[in-house]
Amino acid sequence: MTRSARLPRALGGAAAVALVLAACAPSEKESGEPSTPAAARQEPGAAVAPTAAADSSPRGRADQARIRGDSTAPVWLVMVSDFQCPYCKLWHDSTFAALDREYVRSGKVRMAYLNYPLPSHKHAWPAAQAAMCAGAQGKFWEMHDLIFETQREWTPLESSEAFFEGLAARAGADPAALRRCTRSGALRPLIQADMDRSAASGISSTPTFIVGDSVIEGAHPVERFRAVLDAALKGAN
Repeated sequence: MTRSARLPRALGGAAAVALVLAACAPSEKESGEPSTPAAARQEPGAAVAPTAAADSSPRGRADQARIRGDSTAPVWLVMVSDFQCPYCKLWHDSTFAALDREYVRSGKVRMAYLNYPLPSHKHAWPAAQAAMCAGAQGKFWEMHDLIFETQREWTPLESSEAFFEGLAARAGADPAALRRCTRSGALRPLIQADMDRSAASGISSTPTFIVGDSVIEGAHPVERFRAVLDAALKGAN
């Protein structure tokens, strides 16, 4: 981890809260429909945090772009997500905007996105690459929103490359630059590092969220996140 604020090193043990509702697991069939809710898994035993590399390379810009919120915010909300996971879309559609408005834009919480493209999802890696390559142009969150909003449109496609390039234009990014970035694979190591760090912490399904010493697995409603975030903020203060 570099200049971003640190999360607790240990997320396991009695302090951790593992809450399972609905999540995509590696064995899920690529049908575009939710599978049976994932079972409880090993709780993370190491910190999961973005690197936010302080450099102007495409990787550094992409790394910083997927972090939002006041750099002095005392609490992190880290989401481990797969763009093709229907439960990740469910959480984005039902919970993301409220938490962003109430906690991130208000300066209370800093939010970061970690990629965990599951092998059962054909377009998960292309979607992650498109989002991170848009991030290298400073348009990660715009692309993030559009990818989730259009998930049902691109999931059945044979190839999603042209679709994501069209989304890049809508997000305000340069589609030609995004194409060069995705085809070069320049940001694949960054996505793989997200996966490795998450897996090393015991995370194996999406979406999974880390707030301080708490782990929330699955697409829980906004009330659950408010309770956990408020408790973390109270502890931080």
